[in-house]
Amino acid sequence: MKNRISVTVGGHDFTIVSEESEAYVRGVAAEVDKELQSVMGESHLALADAAVLTALNASDRARKAADSSDHLRLQVKTYLDETQKLKAELAETRRELSRLKKHM
Repeated sequence: MKNRISVTVGGHDFTIVSEESEAYVRGVAAEVDKELQSVMGESHLALADAAVLTALNASDRARKAADSSDHLRLQVKTYLDETQKLKAELAETRRELSRLKKHM
């Protein structure tokens, strides 16, 4: 079910249609507004220019987070592969130990 949520960003009202909860949409809007106000406060940019810089900052953070996530997935895969290898070695060692015990 889609929700219609009214938010204010950069002094402008927007109606957002989303399947996300109202609290989530309001939280996202608040983050964007805070970032936009920060960009505008650091300089005397027009709202449109500040919005572009805010979007660039958000895109930069999203790409870095995706890269970090990809790196973590690769690490987990490496650890899982190593664990599987060690399990196989452990099983082989146990079989060898069992064979040695039988020959004693």
